[in-house]
Amino acid sequence: MNTARRLDKIFGRIYHSQTAVRLLPTYTWGLKSKTMVQDFTRSMSSAPPGDPTADSSRYEHLLVTLHEGVRTITFNRPEKKNALNEKLFEEIVDALQEAADDPNTIITATTGSGNVFTAGNDQSNFRTLTMAQIRDLLIRHMGAFVDFPKPLVAVVNGAAVGAGTSLLPLYDAVYATERAVFFTPFSALGITAEGCSTYTFPKLMGPGQATEMLLFNKKFSAAEAYKVGLVTEVFPEATFQQEVQQRLQAMAKLPLKSLVYSKALTRDIHKEALHKVNVAECQRVTERLVAMVMPDKEGYQEFVMSDCDGKA
Repeated sequence: MNTARRLDKIFGRIYHSQTAVRLLPTYTWGLKSKTMVQDFTRSMSSAPPGDPTADSSRYEHLLVTLHEGVRTITFNRPEKKNALNEKLFEEIVDALQEAADDPNTIITATTGSGNVFTAGNDQSNFRTLTMAQIRDLLIRHMGAFVDFPKPLVAVVNGAAVGAGTSLLPLYDAVYATERAVFFTPFSALGITAEGCSTYTFPKLMGPGQATEMLLFNKKFSAAEAYKVGLVTEVFPEATFQQEVQQRLQAMAKLPLKSLVYSKALTRDIHKEALHKVNVAECQRVTERLVAMVMPDKEGYQEFVMSDCDGKA
């Protein structure tokens, strides 16, 4: 048996074994426990950039396209600078799940409509939800990025505020236009950091720079974000979209299994810690959000006293 056939046989056994399933663990929060070892029963339609996938029409605030292996998820609330409302938080989780399940999707990219990536949390959010529902919605949203098994690329086409910045270390590459800015005004709003940033930022850029961003509201330019490792590469505004699309198309020609397994090997070691941090962050940010804008909300004191791990 030649080397290529022998390797294919070996990796075929691994791919279909229970051991391979256990290498991609199941988490309570985030994406559903589907892995690359299952048979896929549905595939998205391949379309030129800008044409929707078969399931795009069911989204209210997202545009989803698929072209030659590159799935682009566009935050589409330009009149609100792509701020994340309750519906958009949920839709992003669903869109990431579909991208994970689709065998035709190799690379997944997120970007924003217009000239803004996202303005972060919509300040009108959560008026009708209980505090537990707010927390659990946030945990699902952030956890979906932790669990996403395929290469995930942020195409930062403008300002990235709040979760638009805090989630970036959970991406595998971050490409930014030169005019992008990165801003996490958590303490200025009286809330706390989220997006697993209390774990990822100190590891990525050191505790000093992380404190500047997460505690003291320092706004980073694209060049500064690149310098601290938050951004992979900065592109001129005039050629940003063209250069990034070329890069994404080149990535999509790589073998999916190799990409998925290599990502798992580099990132799975951090998953348990990230999920634990995510729960603690979402518990605290929910408490602070309600304290700042809805201090009379029913159940506030009980929620504040609840156990983060037990999630009362």
